[in-house]
Amino acid sequence: MHTTATSLPIEPLLSQIADTLNGQKRLILAAPPGAGKTSRVPLALAGLIKGFSPVSGRILVLQPRRIAARLAAERLASTIGEDIGMTVGLSTRIDRRVSDGTKIEVMTDGVFVRRALASPDLESVGAVLFDEIHERSLNMDLGLALAIEIQSVFRGDLQIGLMSATLDTDSIRKNFDAPVIVSEGRQFPIETKYLGRDRERPIEHMVDAICRAARETKGSILAFLPGAGEIRRTAVQLEGKLDAEIAPLYGALSPAEQDRAIRAPKGKHRKIVLSTDIAESSLTIEGVEVVVDSGLARRPKQYPNGFGVSLVTERASRANVDQRRGRAGRTGPGVCYRLWDEAETLGLTRSPAPAILESDLAGLCLSLSAWGERDPYRLNWLDPPPKGRVRAGTERLVSLGAITGEGELTLRGKQMADLPLPPELAALIVSANSDSQRALAAEISVLLGEPSLGGPGPDLIERLNRFRSDTSQRAKQFRRQAQRWAGSAKPSGSPARLLAEAWPDRIARRRAAGNTWLLASGSAGALSDEEPLAKSDWLVVAELSGAAKAPRISQAVSISEAEIRSISPPSIEESATFEPSSASFQARRVERIGSIILSETPLRKPSDDAAKAAWLKFVETNGFDEVGLDEPAGVFLARLKLFHDVFGTETSVPTKLELQETVSEWLAPTLGTSGFKPPAAKGFADALMQRLSWKHQTALNQQFPLTLTLPTGRRAQIDWLDERAPLVEARTQEFYGQKQHPRIADGRVPITLQFLSPAGKPVATTQDLAGFWSAGYMDMAKEMRGRYPKHDWPQDPANATPHAGLTKARLNK
Repeated sequence: MHTTATSLPIEPLLSQIADTLNGQKRLILAAPPGAGKTSRVPLALAGLIKGFSPVSGRILVLQPRRIAARLAAERLASTIGEDIGMTVGLSTRIDRRVSDGTKIEVMTDGVFVRRALASPDLESVGAVLFDEIHERSLNMDLGLALAIEIQSVFRGDLQIGLMSATLDTDSIRKNFDAPVIVSEGRQFPIETKYLGRDRERPIEHMVDAICRAARETKGSILAFLPGAGEIRRTAVQLEGKLDAEIAPLYGALSPAEQDRAIRAPKGKHRKIVLSTDIAESSLTIEGVEVVVDSGLARRPKQYPNGFGVSLVTERASRANVDQRRGRAGRTGPGVCYRLWDEAETLGLTRSPAPAILESDLAGLCLSLSAWGERDPYRLNWLDPPPKGRVRAGTERLVSLGAITGEGELTLRGKQMADLPLPPELAALIVSANSDSQRALAAEISVLLGEPSLGGPGPDLIERLNRFRSDTSQRAKQFRRQAQRWAGSAKPSGSPARLLAEAWPDRIARRRAAGNTWLLASGSAGALSDEEPLAKSDWLVVAELSGAAKAPRISQAVSISEAEIRSISPPSIEESATFEPSSASFQARRVERIGSIILSETPLRKPSDDAAKAAWLKFVETNGFDEVGLDEPAGVFLARLKLFHDVFGTETSVPTKLELQETVSEWLAPTLGTSGFKPPAAKGFADALMQRLSWKHQTALNQQFPLTLTLPTGRRAQIDWLDERAPLVEARTQEFYGQKQHPRIADGRVPITLQFLSPAGKPVATTQDLAGFWSAGYMDMAKEMRGRYPKHDWPQDPANATPHAGLTKARLNK
């Protein structure tokens, strides 16, 4: 079946798009929302538009959200007069409708990643279109890296197209070598009105703006708010104020509720759509002529250790607000009301940061391990993942048993990678001890992955009960998904015990004051007084949310201390603290579960190991000066830096802070195993030298010594901390007879000489001894003869006999 041409702006470019992909196999297509890239390009490539030859193989169209994937599939299927599952298929985590005759398969980016891992050559696939690539979701970036690898290694014929709703493709082009085709789209004039920001009454300000827009304009209104909570509160306050249909729109709504928001209003009725940023570019909402923009967006910030996502409300980027504004001019002239001052627009960031730069990367690292790649930097990325986040993600996979310390995927890790879940939830399922426990773990994983299921509230058991009795189509879909993960066994067992066994670091105990709980991991979370769960002294926390500095417990189960002790028996250990004022230690015996202290008993004295650990911890926190070791640390670093500057060696020069923070690594092995005492300056300096190879130790001591042999034979200490360093202080008479200025580092570095009077006071300084004897010395000696006539001040010091500053009487004896 073929469809005929339409009047969409993308139509004149379809032949160029198809020819470019067929010839060069890669393409970047930039087209604003409404240009028709999602609804027309796949049809052209599939040969479903007259005059176009089909790509050999199935066309995959990737979307970053389930709702966008479903609506794109519905639009494509309806264009050719079919239902989804025939020529046009749909694949999301909870909904798969494809057939042998499917030519275009719309899927979420997460499903594509799993498809690529299962079939690295993407057999029977002819083209992959990454739609809404400008959103830079984590799975979109990972999927593209895998697709590029597949094209480069296995499938040179595979076509890869990146489709962006923004015309700014510079950030994409820098690491994806491909021609760019731009469709300017169709945009009618849009009037922009700035209403100022009201930080004290944001919801009321939005309601007032919508009411004003309804009075001043015609057509449907699309209002952008940061999240579902703000949408619900705005909807409540709008009730009865306007003769209009109020339609919320966000990802957690059922398909029927989402469709109600997207379709055109019935008859002459006006519609007001209250939406998250989901409506910026992915969706087409019919009849919109007015946009009211809060200027805010909610961005996910990952908690450490897989504790879920903290949703942070922040100002939307310039790219985001421009796309929102553009929604008002799709079908005719429009109006955009912005709830901030015009001057603020100039201060907005250009675009949101790609998720790969800010997200927890444990899941990405697990996918790469399943792909067989230990080094992510061998793949081609639009933006490479930060090394620190890759390291943290890898360490967590090791702790979960998914990979070995060498990076090898374990059998457990393979089972985890087969599940479309974050590593912690996948580990929860694969670690279950029975089929019924696995079924329970699968149900809990569904709830933790879909916050809207099972209703509100932090009590996970209550949510679980409501989820099991929910008769909605959406709940049924997710229950079927849980069965696919766990089999047909009936879930049973204690959720609290299951979670405590899987995540012992998430066991939490109420603190003495306030409604906060300390977790075994060291994190903390709070519950409000009104929550029944707040009566529990012990919890297993499944999820934290809110601001990272003051997180709240969003999902947890109550548990007893007795059950905790049976699951995770407390450890009994000795701890100590160091008191610098008295150079003594305070010791105690501690019973604990991670960071949770159950009991403490004072001890008379610490063991050697506890004392050593306490002293090192004190130094890590407070630095070397507090323990009298700042000088030897400074001397070592000064010598090493000069060594590096003069000879350009490969030996790196750490900062003093780096030495402090890593003191347990390099100093602890030198402190012995019995009778611990804090090291003296000499032992500390020796330990610093042992950081270097024997070759570098020898060279440092030879070229940048700690002492200088004077003409008298005395070894004088070299001051390495003075700003004139290296510097040696000595009585003037100790240098008599020295004709050449002393130098170190193969003669490249002069030593600053500071001459002292018989009273030990500095009287002259030089880096040119010969010049000093012939000039400066004469003036100094004249003054010294007057002040110290009994001492030796010869006319020719370069040829005089050196001595320790004796008087003439002593010299003549």
